[in-house]
Amino acid sequence: MSLTEKQELIDRINRLRRERRAVILAHNYQIEEVQDIADFCGDSLDLSRRAAATDAEVIVFCGVHFMAETAAILSPEKTVLLPDLQAGCPMADMIDAACVRDLRNKHPDALVVTYVNSSAEVKAESDWCCTSSNAEKVVRNLPPDRPIVFIPDQHLGEWVQKQTGRQLILWPGYCPTHRHLKPEHIHRIRSQHPDAVVMVHPECRLQVCQLADAVLSTSGMIRMAREHSAQKFAVGTEMGILHRLRRENPQKVFLPLSERLICPNMKRINLEKIARALELGQSQIVVDERIASGARRALERMLEVA
Repeated sequence: MSLTEKQELIDRINRLRRERRAVILAHNYQIEEVQDIADFCGDSLDLSRRAAATDAEVIVFCGVHFMAETAAILSPEKTVLLPDLQAGCPMADMIDAACVRDLRNKHPDALVVTYVNSSAEVKAESDWCCTSSNAEKVVRNLPPDRPIVFIPDQHLGEWVQKQTGRQLILWPGYCPTHRHLKPEHIHRIRSQHPDAVVMVHPECRLQVCQLADAVLSTSGMIRMAREHSAQKFAVGTEMGILHRLRRENPQKVFLPLSERLICPNMKRINLEKIARALELGQSQIVVDERIASGARRALERMLEVA
């Protein structure tokens, strides 16, 4: 695509979002051009708040399916569009509602805390939702005498266990992108760049998290990069975040811990698909109210704690 064609496409999107009274939300892992055109960029908690608070009539959610579902659940009166319906999440696919019901049968006294990286049906079977930003806070907020089932991310659950001292009943789900990161990646970057601050996402393996200087959600990484006095950071999460980090901190250096930290689902959305979604109103995400009502309860509890 030429620069002229790209600018024409951007102009078309800007015209359509005004006509449709639309807001464009983009996750920090989206491709550069999508982040640049978005009204707001953020992690799943940031964008959940934006979706719930916006007065726009249409939400174009540039992320993956469970994120658009969350927006539709929190804003049932709004039209939520996901520009590519094939943008899914492997972790979310590792558990379904029947699995949660089975866990409840095995652990009848337990509270179920579900990471937001999950389907609406799974959220509806849960007591609480959480994000990587507030998982520790949610768990600390729960009665100490109740067992806790934590689904679906075992690695986030292990990190929360370590931080809170609570023994959690974990499900063996994981993010394939973050699971790629290994201790040797941190050892290598420290040998090459001893002055770099190492920050990783809590979806990484516990051994990786224990070696890092900071374990943070993507919004936490954005904040730390802005506020920390260090001039160099090694980043252990999906590489899309590097664009925002570099754009907002041009005087600092950001290095990926591995060049393979790429989520193919997060890269499916582009400017053409955003324009098509706005133009045709296609790819709308609708959640059955019987499911949405249960999921909304768990999500609203999450937002109250946040």
